[in-house]
Amino acid sequence: MSTTDHVAADEARVRRGFWQKARSTLGKVPFTEDAVAAFHCAADSATPLPIRATLFGALAYFVLPFDAIPDILLGLGYTDDAAIMVAAFTAARMHITEAHRAKARAWLFKAGASPVAD
Repeated sequence: MSTTDHVAADEARVRRGFWQKARSTLGKVPFTEDAVAAFHCAADSATPLPIRATLFGALAYFVLPFDAIPDILLGLGYTDDAAIMVAAFTAARMHITEAHRAKARAWLFKAGASPVAD
C-alpha cells in the first residue's frame, strides 16, 4: 500500500470518528485543542503530504477504540494517545497555523469547553 493509500485510509477513519471522540474527551485530556487544530491542519490541502500522513496517522490512533492502553483506564487510558499526539504535534508544529488553532478554539467554544491557554 502506498503512502497516499495509507493517508486516505487514515483520513477516512479519522473523518468517521474524530468529532465524536473529540466531544467525548472534552475536559478529560489536555490535548483536545491541539488534536482539533491537528485535524484542521491535516485536512488542509496546503499541508504537505508527509505532515498530513503523520497527523492523520496519530489522529487515527486517537480515534480507534483499541490501542496499547485502553482509554477506559482512569489515569492511564490516554497516556499512549498523548505520547503519539505529542510526537505528531512536534513533527507538524511548523504547519499547524494560527488559522488551524483559531478553528480549533471556535469548535471548542461551540462544544462547550474552555480553550486551553497557550
